[in-house]
Amino acid sequence: MSKNPVVHFEMPYKDAGRVSKFYKDAFGWGMNDAGAAMGGYVVAVTADTDDNRMVKTPGTINGGFYPLKDAPKSNAPSVVISVADLDEAIKNVEAAGGKLLGKPQDIPGIGMWVSFEDSEGNRVSILQAGK
Repeated sequence: MSKNPVVHFEMPYKDAGRVSKFYKDAFGWGMNDAGAAMGGYVVAVTADTDDNRMVKTPGTINGGFYPLKDAPKSNAPSVVISVADLDEAIKNVEAAGGKLLGKPQDIPGIGMWVSFEDSEGNRVSILQAGK
């Protein structure tokens, strides 16, 4: 059985400054606005990372926040699953009854990523690091 761990979480926000302040104040997370070039994404650092931005402590993950939109599934939290081969994972998702919610995108310095809808209508993402 292959292991495809959850490596990241994502949640929407209405106000980047407000969500950053909330999670920093409530949990002490590092909140880093990636800026307009990254679509207003706010990176949430919940665990210490190494030079490659990988968590140092097994079982911990970091995450991020994205602008709330009117598009379907954009208002629901999501998890990101690490896969070895994005193309193969896409085929497996579709064969199992999932539906892609867009085209794969390159996240500079991270890898290739795409969201999908699972059999229950949940928004989930898959990521192939470093592709």
